[in-house]
Amino acid sequence: METQNHDAPSGSLPAPVVIRRREHDAADLLGREWLIANRLGSYASSTVVGCNTRRYHGLLVAATAPPVGRVVALSQVVERAAVGGATFDLATAEFPGTLHPAGLELLEEFRNDAAATFVYRAGAAEVVKEVVLADSASAVLLRYTFRGAGGRLTLRPLVALRDFHQLRRAGEPHEMTFQRRDGAVVVQDLRSALPPLCLTARDGEFGPEPAWWYRFLYRVDVARGQDGCEDLYTPGTFVFDVPDGGACQFTASVPDPSAADFADTLQRRRRRLEELAAAAGPDADETTRRLAVAADAFLVRRKVRGAPNAATILAGYHWFADWGRDAFIAMPGLLLATGRFAEARAVFRAFAEQLSEGMVPNRFDDYSAACHYNSIDASLWFILAGERYLRASGDRAFWRSRLLPAARAIVQAYHDGTRFDIRADADGLLTGGSRQTQLTWMDAKLGSEVVTPRHGKAVEVNALWYNAHRILAERCRDSDGEFAELCADRAAVIAAAFAKAFWNAAGGCLYDCITPDGPDASVRPNQIFAVSLPHSPLPGDKQRAVVRVVGEKLLTPLGLRTLSPDDGRYRRRYGGSWESRDRAYHQGTVWAWLIGPYVEAYLRVEDYRPFAVARAAEMLSAFAPHLERAGVGFIGEIFDGDAPHEPRGCIAQAWSVGEVLRAKRLVQELLRTPKQDATGDA
Repeated sequence: METQNHDAPSGSLPAPVVIRRREHDAADLLGREWLIANRLGSYASSTVVGCNTRRYHGLLVAATAPPVGRVVALSQVVERAAVGGATFDLATAEFPGTLHPAGLELLEEFRNDAAATFVYRAGAAEVVKEVVLADSASAVLLRYTFRGAGGRLTLRPLVALRDFHQLRRAGEPHEMTFQRRDGAVVVQDLRSALPPLCLTARDGEFGPEPAWWYRFLYRVDVARGQDGCEDLYTPGTFVFDVPDGGACQFTASVPDPSAADFADTLQRRRRRLEELAAAAGPDADETTRRLAVAADAFLVRRKVRGAPNAATILAGYHWFADWGRDAFIAMPGLLLATGRFAEARAVFRAFAEQLSEGMVPNRFDDYSAACHYNSIDASLWFILAGERYLRASGDRAFWRSRLLPAARAIVQAYHDGTRFDIRADADGLLTGGSRQTQLTWMDAKLGSEVVTPRHGKAVEVNALWYNAHRILAERCRDSDGEFAELCADRAAVIAAAFAKAFWNAAGGCLYDCITPDGPDASVRPNQIFAVSLPHSPLPGDKQRAVVRVVGEKLLTPLGLRTLSPDDGRYRRRYGGSWESRDRAYHQGTVWAWLIGPYVEAYLRVEDYRPFAVARAAEMLSAFAPHLERAGVGFIGEIFDGDAPHEPRGCIAQAWSVGEVLRAKRLVQELLRTPKQDATGDA
């Protein structure tokens, strides 16, 4: 595998990751996935050989209620090329015990350029398949180009038309049918309320041949302890005669036929991604530029009453929607580090408009307009993101009009008491929740069992609580001196109580949580926020001790473990059944996003000296090869706690991309303007 430019101007897009089939075995290729998303929340995704390995894969997964209501409309296209009297199957699908067809044998390379691009060898012809999504419509466009020889191309679309969490069964009630309408072949399940799929083929001839294909196997689902077999419907085939050097286009869209042109769509997408890559800065390395481009997949539109220009950040692909906590942790890297301030304002509007009892939504519902408020920290991350927005943009008008009123409402409601018994305790620290709730980011739950109970006073929540007061004390000094003084007084009380309550003298670090039953001495990464956030409630010696313990027990090349390996509850590997995975989720599993706060904390306690900046750059270097693995061009959600730290969970996670990008931009800035040491030498 290597990276190189293909027909792109120098200095435009980052060099695409190129995966050559001959350098990898089938299992490895089936473990590498690509993803393209648009502004609606629709996406196209599969493996680099075009074989779907999970129920969430599809050439068109359409957001029917943007950015949610996602439906696997077009699952796959089976392609056959006839060149020089011979036929060549280009597609790859898996059935129990076999790959058939096995087009991966003809695949020469995959590259994640502005379009997902597959290059096949079909006799004398090189057949190039490119996949791109329309930006503002649920439409996928496929272009096939023949080079070296002309040929006949036959495409057989395989249709699922089902919720992306479910599977399609031919034996279950359905009324799948098709009709020709407005120049398109329209496929619909008349027993379903889901919208139809429209198939159009420019210069192609449709031949009706309705049929079911049975028992497609999705190996990732099976490995995750889920049902992994599906049946798919095909209305027939589309046939194109393509001359040498010529191309044909096939389009699938929901709910109406699309007239989008592939070349125009690709050009617009390339131009937007080039702008994002440039925003990483002229001295950014390829990994930073790739992450700036990857950030585009997570920002989507959301209709919010009272905020017509609202947007949101999807937490991860394939299955997450938008979560408040994730959005405001990811925003500084995804949007602020690349100067996308208008988009950041749109995200703030979406959540601020839904503020309720001092709480921003923890998440929006997948199937309705309802908001869920079951988070103790999402609102505090909102305040921190607002402060970072102001520092990055200098936009005092938006801060005063939108962010400050929300921040004041949050702090007051939290102090006085709101949902889930969230309130300031007598010592000033923030407490909340019960044995039945999971309000922090460590939120795995099995039935009524909370896997990592953290009710009471959680360490990172109180670090955020302290920062919220310090931020408001500073920002309100000129506009509301009385409120600023109140926040400053509360901050002093919180800092004193924090150091007293959370310091674990025996462990030389911080307790993870102060529960009604006493302090929890589990060595977890949450304590790093008491050092990494802009204002620390700890003296310098204790900050250094926290960073040392976290570095010794939790640091890996791809993030921080969620529990020390010395703990008897530590889970070395994340996998297996749903229950097994949830029990490992926060019990040792590595989370990539935590490398951001760790790098920031490490640099702070080392006073940003050149050796520390070089070490931070080295820590972040491990993410470069990861961009060529699970989700090509992205950083995934989690990794096994033990080496070799295999990637698990979502293949593309917003806060993973955002925090690594933010940390790399921080290091980039420090390398550009190194801090001088005590002697005056850089």
